[in-house]
Amino acid sequence: MLAQLPWRPNYVHLFQWRQQQLLSMAADPKLVIGALEYYRTRPIEFINHWCDTYDPRNAQMGGMVRMPFVLFKRQEELVTFLQTCLESEASGLIEKSRDMGATWLCCAFSVWLWLFMPGCSIGWGSRKADLVDKLGLLDSIFEKIRMLIRGLPPFFLPAGYSEDCMTHMRVLNPENGSSISGESGDDIGRGGRKTIYFKDESAHYERPELIEAALSENTRVQVDMSSVQGLGTVFHRKREAGVDWYPGQPVVKGRTNVFVMDWRDHPLKTQEWYETARSQKEQEGLLHVFAQEVDRNYAASVENVIIPDLWVKSAIDAHLKLGFDDSGAWCAALDVADGGMDLNALAKRKGVVLRYAEAWGERDTGLTTRRALDACRQLGKISLQYDCVGVGAGVKAEANRLRDEKLVPLDLKLVPWNAGSAVLDPEKRVVNGDRNSPLNKDFYGNLKAQGWWNLRLRFERTHRMVTEGIKFPVEDLISLDSKLPKLRQVEKELCQPTTKMSGAMKLLVDKAPEGSRSPNLADAIMMCYFPVKTSYDVSLSWVA
Repeated sequence: MLAQLPWRPNYVHLFQWRQQQLLSMAADPKLVIGALEYYRTRPIEFINHWCDTYDPRNAQMGGMVRMPFVLFKRQEELVTFLQTCLESEASGLIEKSRDMGATWLCCAFSVWLWLFMPGCSIGWGSRKADLVDKLGLLDSIFEKIRMLIRGLPPFFLPAGYSEDCMTHMRVLNPENGSSISGESGDDIGRGGRKTIYFKDESAHYERPELIEAALSENTRVQVDMSSVQGLGTVFHRKREAGVDWYPGQPVVKGRTNVFVMDWRDHPLKTQEWYETARSQKEQEGLLHVFAQEVDRNYAASVENVIIPDLWVKSAIDAHLKLGFDDSGAWCAALDVADGGMDLNALAKRKGVVLRYAEAWGERDTGLTTRRALDACRQLGKISLQYDCVGVGAGVKAEANRLRDEKLVPLDLKLVPWNAGSAVLDPEKRVVNGDRNSPLNKDFYGNLKAQGWWNLRLRFERTHRMVTEGIKFPVEDLISLDSKLPKLRQVEKELCQPTTKMSGAMKLLVDKAPEGSRSPNLADAIMMCYFPVKTSYDVSLSWVA
């Protein structure tokens, strides 16, 4: 079989290989039988070898408009994800940047199922009928499917197959009884039971709750795919409640398994491409659209976001961009899970460089405390601030027990951090040295609001220093290590909280706008960069 080719693909080589295979199979029918058996369990190879895709943008440059579908790595992983969801009867969600080929790829996967899984019923839905099927329009799903089928070698097609098997929103396999059918709008899910159901541009439906109700008994494998659109939508809530899937891992039954297709996963989309495209949208006043469609930023069109996405991106490796290091003390913060879908989160920084961010789902406060202390014990002198409200109060009791058993280093200090407590330095100005700036006690509603606004100011200064060259003291900046394993999650969570006003017209923070999961990693980072002025030593002494 054809060896895997690196991107960019050599289409001349591919066409030559296909022609050689066709000639060989035409001369020896046994090779057709062998090929069909080979592809029966290999959808990636089937798509790479025999499926085509279409891009009319190439026409103006005299390039190929229709070309062989050669998958890059993340696309191959998507096929594996779909297979795994199907085999485990688990639902999936594809959160994607625009122009990643996800719809074309899911169409090709549908054709593979249609050919090789007897009795399979594949459903497709989108918000408008013309997006599902419009004759001659390759933007529609079923014209894509028809093009894929028409491009297959004739001896791969089912016995008894003809063009009559492809009607409006329906494709039948007369040999094995498989079918692909389509629905649109509120009718999605009303057409009977399905082996797997694809919902294209799922974040953009007008009445998604009706569709969810219809599909709940229709299929065991529902795959939502979409670019993002706003906080609190059904798509956003499903994504937030889901669990991210990584290659080599099983899917989780009873949960929405999330597959992310970021623009960085596309081998032809470089940082230069990103900056050029972003600059154009900024000049056109459409930066929020770019952030939504390319950066997958749910909060792009949300008002009163505390930390804009652009500022967060400027802070990634800011210490390398601006030429400073992580000199300074270690500091850590622990955000303790309140229950339900909430997670514990631990952040550690050295100087102003964030070096560590982790979240986990342990509900036992004692285990959480021991895990956090163990992660800090090798760092020498360090302060660990912890959320002391609610279940977080148990951290102190466990720390005392560990101190009694001499299991905690003496130079590790625990600092209780109460988000609802009074602000620090109440008589100081929000902007130091500006007499027209309000007093802290008049501006902030509580310590949490003060901490988040302080973090906003760090990101703003860092962004201005990176983009405008304006000088600020290093201790007033922030840098996010690009090697953080959960960097993308950190980016997303930092941009989630918004501001609101209390009844006394003071600033408050809405960490989890409707439909959002609490940003535990971001909360830990915020606490880590806003130390309070008293610390609780596990030896039971208070230090001013």
